[in-house]
Amino acid sequence: MKPMRKVLFFLIGCFSLIWVSLAAAQVTEEGRERYNAWLTLADRAEAVIDASRASSASLEVLRADIVDYRVWFTEAREQNASRIATLQSQIKALGPLPDSGVEPQEVAQLRARLDAHMQDLRVPIVVAQEAHNRANGLISEIDRIIRQRQTARMLERGPSPLNPAHWGDAWMDMKRAIGALFTETQVALSNESRVEEFQENLPIILIFTAIGGLLVVRGRAWAEYVANMLRRFGGRGTGVWTFLVSIARLLLQYGGWVMMIQALKMTGLTGLRGNLILDAAPGWGAILISFIWLSDRLYSRFDEEALVQLVPKLRSESRFYVRILGVLLVLSSIVVLIDRIENISAASRAVIAFPVILMTGLILIRLQRIAVRNRRTGQAEPLDEALARAGLQRVMMMVRRLTAAIGLIAPVVAMIGYGFGAEAVVYPAVKTLALVAVVLVMQRFATDIYALATGKGSEAVAASLIPVLVSFTFIVLSLPVLALIWHARVADLTELWSTFLEGFQIGDSRISPADFLTFAVIFAVGYTITRLLQSALGNNLLPKTRIDTGGQNAIVSGTGYVGIFLAGLIAVSSAGIDLSSLAIVAGALSVGIGFGLQNIVSNFVSGIILLIERPISEGDWIEVGGQMGYVRDISVRSTRIETFDRTDVIVPNSDLVSGTVTNYTRGDPIGRVIVPVGVAYGTDTRKVDTILREIANAHPMVLATPAPNVVFRGFGADSMDFEIRAILRDVNWMMSVKSDLNHEITKRFTEEGIEIPFAQRDVWLRNPEVLRQPEVPLQPEASATGSSANPGSPGTGPVDLVAEDFDVTDPGAEDPDGESR
Repeated sequence: MKPMRKVLFFLIGCFSLIWVSLAAAQVTEEGRERYNAWLTLADRAEAVIDASRASSASLEVLRADIVDYRVWFTEAREQNASRIATLQSQIKALGPLPDSGVEPQEVAQLRARLDAHMQDLRVPIVVAQEAHNRANGLISEIDRIIRQRQTARMLERGPSPLNPAHWGDAWMDMKRAIGALFTETQVALSNESRVEEFQENLPIILIFTAIGGLLVVRGRAWAEYVANMLRRFGGRGTGVWTFLVSIARLLLQYGGWVMMIQALKMTGLTGLRGNLILDAAPGWGAILISFIWLSDRLYSRFDEEALVQLVPKLRSESRFYVRILGVLLVLSSIVVLIDRIENISAASRAVIAFPVILMTGLILIRLQRIAVRNRRTGQAEPLDEALARAGLQRVMMMVRRLTAAIGLIAPVVAMIGYGFGAEAVVYPAVKTLALVAVVLVMQRFATDIYALATGKGSEAVAASLIPVLVSFTFIVLSLPVLALIWHARVADLTELWSTFLEGFQIGDSRISPADFLTFAVIFAVGYTITRLLQSALGNNLLPKTRIDTGGQNAIVSGTGYVGIFLAGLIAVSSAGIDLSSLAIVAGALSVGIGFGLQNIVSNFVSGIILLIERPISEGDWIEVGGQMGYVRDISVRSTRIETFDRTDVIVPNSDLVSGTVTNYTRGDPIGRVIVPVGVAYGTDTRKVDTILREIANAHPMVLATPAPNVVFRGFGADSMDFEIRAILRDVNWMMSVKSDLNHEITKRFTEEGIEIPFAQRDVWLRNPEVLRQPEVPLQPEASATGSSANPGSPGTGPVDLVAEDFDVTDPGAEDPDGESR
């Protein structure tokens, strides 16, 4: 054995040397150079942050470089994970170090080499982790500086636009900007090379201009023509084709706009300012066309297409205001572009930007007043109905009021001199309303598609769950856009996404979205397989065996519990979640179970006992806690019993295990029925016995063996009491058999002249003469006091009947005089 042991250790050592060479090879010269470049970049970033003089654009570029290195460090942290796991398994195979600290020389040498290799592999991970943490710190500091600058700019107070002293300078700056634009064009026209280029491109320019103009002007009619052709395939009246027509019109008009802009670029007659304007023009066109599209979808001229139902006059006015909001957004962008190109003074910028802010605020207030006026009329809006279905009616109302408040406050703030702050809230408010409108329009389109696919009406589809889920999806997708609207940077969203992908730490394990997705997929597959196996057992395999129904249900339920447990265990293991790190949580949970979850655990264990021992099974007729019915379902916590009046009683499993339970059909449906009957005194008891036996033997549900029996119970107060005791084939028919036997007993006793007695009672009055006394009206004083002056004298008041005036006796009893009553 010792030579074999030495050979084994030698082989392990050889493999370890191979792993050492691989680990040493991972630190390449390229990696060293990149790490040194990172150190240089990190030092420069720290110097820039300390100085805090770089522009925001420069800081964004620096941040992007640091993010690239951070991604590299994140990958490096996981690079040697598999090798480290292999070495850990090797070290574990050597066993723990003896208490004496002395072990065979070969084992000691091998353990030392493996420990050294482990340290070599951990060095890159430690370095990567340190660099990753440093990168995170630098990114956080850059983000903080940029946010502070954004906040300072919004809170910066400049010149007031209402100061007439600034109006002349603003007018001159505008004239200078427009003049510089025309001057660039004149210079380009005087350039012979540009003129020649224009002449060469003139045919293409004319073609692009003509096609673009046709698309802008005739795009609406062409889209409607295509829609009429598509409506022949069905879906008329669902709103699907109408929405597709609007999208087609939007795309055609935007395409025409872009083609005309491209034609202007191809002329070559624009200078620097003209090129900057043409670069921004596609965005302006997108804003204008999108707001025209939104106005048509929200306040369409046709009632069935309008998302907001208003009277025609208010609808036309609202449609106009929405389009003007798009124009104002374009004008605000032009103001920013002029400020960037011409570098005009702060006073001129405030004067130029104020009319746009004022008009935007007034329109927001007017739209809110139209909405309030429409609600006062009591007219139902599909918009409010859609919001109510999505649970956002109050949210939308709050958004409307907030935007109206912004429309009122923003111009006032701009008058004071906080122009940047006013722009920072009023234009995002407009974009927020537009985003909400787009979400609602898309939600309605999804509902129309579902109605078209299912063939149901829009009202029936609106009550289903699918539109609500679609609305929730659109809301979630719109959240990043909403964040960008309210001055969040793209870098902020990417940072949030990176943090989300890194996951969160639980003990020594890090749970990432990929791990969670792996867990969810594997568990879903295991759960599906378990349900399929249960279905195959319950429907195909077990019914062909001799196992009773209760046993089959127990096997199917047990298979489900075991399958789901194994699916969860495999999913956790596959996702790489270390459950040992949850030992503290599990300990706290066990304490909670011991104190607060005793009943739940007791019911769970009792449910397992019921499934294994099967003292009751599904379909059994039982009585527990005064409730009688059939067992319909046995789960791990409770058992559902269906009573005879078709109500469900949920009984905790612990009551079934620890309490007294009567099972009428346990393993065998045969049971006994007892039918009592009484006959009058003086009847021939043997004849009664014979008739009752004949009735019992004649019933098809009564077994002949053992034969039914008739018992003469004794002499009752009113009758001689008999009982039919018979064994039934199926005790579930007990009540029906009792009814049949009672019917037959009544019939036979009538034919034989046998009387079935019933209890009788006579009421005797001790002083009936008081009932014959005439009534005397009460005196006023007596009426007021509720009694007569002499209640004991006859004829002075109503007769009082007390309990002792009555004698309730049996018919056979005798009175005190000895006479029969």
